Amino acid sequence: MRAVIVDCAIYRDGRRTEGPSDFAEALAQARATGDAFLWVGLHEPTEGEFDHVAEEFGLHPLAVEDALKAHQRPKLEVYDDSLFVVLKPIVYEAESDTVSAGELMVFIGDSFVVTVRHGEGAPLGAVRERLEAEPAVLRHGPTAVLYAISDAVVDHYIEVAAELQVDLEEMETKVFAPGGRDAKNTAARIYTFKRQVLEFRRAAGPLAAPMTRLASAGVPFVHEHSQPFFRDVSDHLTRANELVESLDRLVSDILAAHLAQMGVRQNDDMRKISAWAAMAAVPTMVAGVYGMNFEHMPELRQTWGYPLVVLLMAGAMAGLYRLFKRNGWL
Repeated sequence: MRAVIVDCAIYRDGRRTEGPSDFAEALAQARATGDAFLWVGLHEPTEGEFDHVAEEFGLHPLAVEDALKAHQRPKLEVYDDSLFVVLKPIVYEAESDTVSAGELMVFIGDSFVVTVRHGEGAPLGAVRERLEAEPAVLRHGPTAVLYAISDAVVDHYIEVAAELQVDLEEMETKVFAPGGRDAKNTAARIYTFKRQVLEFRRAAGPLAAPMTRLASAGVPFVHEHSQPFFRDVSDHLTRANELVESLDRLVSDILAAHLAQMGVRQNDDMRKISAWAAMAAVPTMVAGVYGMNFEHMPELRQTWGYPLVVLLMAGAMAGLYRLFKRNGWL
């Protein structure tokens, strides 16, 4: 069981204290003092490992099922004995320019916080360190933990959006660079980038409703004076969603412009091919006529017949070349 426990501590009056290893005893101590709470952090627990935690803290079976299976949308669920929040932190891989989403479940209740992390995209270590350095914030109990986690996740959304904006500008420069004709790879890069943006939207978009609800009054287990702080998180989330929406629109416009650009290039290529084919058709026609093995044909026995026909073909090709060049086909 200890393998999945990332951290476990009792926070009394905003300061960390080491409590008993038994969850029930530690939770009883936290509730007895009235100014303490227990924070347990878990990483990808199995069903058997999490059943023990769920039993000790009285977590709702539906929330437990969601926490174990993961692959949940960001949401907020209120149960009799706890509040269940699902967040999807985003990780940006600079080397591969890819976006991936982890999952973070937060249970808060009477004097306890249980966090369950899936994947690597969760800033809990840094959040815990920052909170422990600010006892005045931790004195607000489990609500402070939920706020700090939400704030860290949403702020990272904005950082990732800024990184994606840089990548998009670089891709836009390459797409519209003069002489750029690698259409297949360019289209693949644009589609890949659009999938990264879609992954971002799936994480950030559905979180707007839970944050709005937390910023309103009447949510159980949430401190009544925390509404301005959650409103601030909601404002940051709105900004992040606006950024990702603009990225999505821009990448769609770039894709449409790229496809139009490729259509223009294909039309230019077809015009050139048609022009050369037309120039080749004239000598082919003349040579085809004089290549017929009929006995009675004009100029067959004339000494000047061959050079005249060659000059005729060359003149016709030169005339067509000048015509197509003047019209921009070549």
